[in-house]
Amino acid sequence: MTEKRHIVGVDLGGTTINVGAVPVNGGTVLGMRSLPTDAHIGAKFVVDRIVSMIHEVMRDAAREGGFGEEAFSGIGLGAPGPLDRETGTVLEAPNLGWRNFPLRDLIVKATGLETELDNDANAATLGEWWQGAARGVENLVGVTLGTGIGGGIMLDGELYHGASDVAAEIGHMTIDSTGRKCRCGNYGCLEAYASGPAIAARAIEGLEAGAPSMIPELVGGDIRAITAETVSDATVAGDQYAGDVMRETARFLGTGLANLINVLNPKMITVSGGVTSAGRHLFDPLRREVRKRAFRPAAETCRIVSSELGGTAGVIGAAATFRIARLGPL
Repeated sequence: MTEKRHIVGVDLGGTTINVGAVPVNGGTVLGMRSLPTDAHIGAKFVVDRIVSMIHEVMRDAAREGGFGEEAFSGIGLGAPGPLDRETGTVLEAPNLGWRNFPLRDLIVKATGLETELDNDANAATLGEWWQGAARGVENLVGVTLGTGIGGGIMLDGELYHGASDVAAEIGHMTIDSTGRKCRCGNYGCLEAYASGPAIAARAIEGLEAGAPSMIPELVGGDIRAITAETVSDATVAGDQYAGDVMRETARFLGTGLANLINVLNPKMITVSGGVTSAGRHLFDPLRREVRKRAFRPAAETCRIVSSELGGTAGVIGAAATFRIARLGPL
């Protein structure tokens, strides 16, 4: 009988789908694939794309690793939005346009493989704890900056899901009760200020008001093509206006993280997402804001660091979700 040596990890985001094969005991991700989510085309398209990527990853990983496709234990799936892990349902995902969507069962039906579902940011946090920057850290908060802002909380070495699987929706904490409208329908959410699209939108607003900057040059003059990564690149290149946008982003994030530090007193916060490529231009003002707002003993105890796994954190963590549920502790 072939040993079940690998798990397919699927990281479904509002912008990108990442899929890879992860050894059950950790190690190098094989057959890694990344494609746009293209959620605007429809839910069926997204599910079909995920299934196709799963089959491609299994084929390529089997070839790379010298084993058969029967060596896969199952699928770990990370998806955005509040969800019900027991039924495998995505309850609400504003960035995908989904509500009460039976994602897990659709994947099981299409692949024939057992599947476990968890929040994508929970998965990314678990991945960093298992194989990344947070190895050995018992009390941890993970923050993912992408199409939205997600979060994961680990307390005493275990993911905290809350009473109804909705814990750690960090992006939807209110930081300005009369502020910008969020895609969730609320006003003043952290996500409305510091997610990737929000960073780009704030940069565009200033440019349209006449702010001098090199940012338009980086996108061939089409300011609608600006992303958070564009702002990050311009910041690193020394652009003053981009630096202002980045520092403002750091203040928003610092406010949110200080709230978390005061409530949870974690040992570490990991931050992931393309905008972290700004390095010290993001993290220095972010840490200053936290020190200004959080209680000193809690702020001094908590290290705020960039993700070590980058784009594979969600894939590794999704696989870990399956491993824990079906095969036992990591």
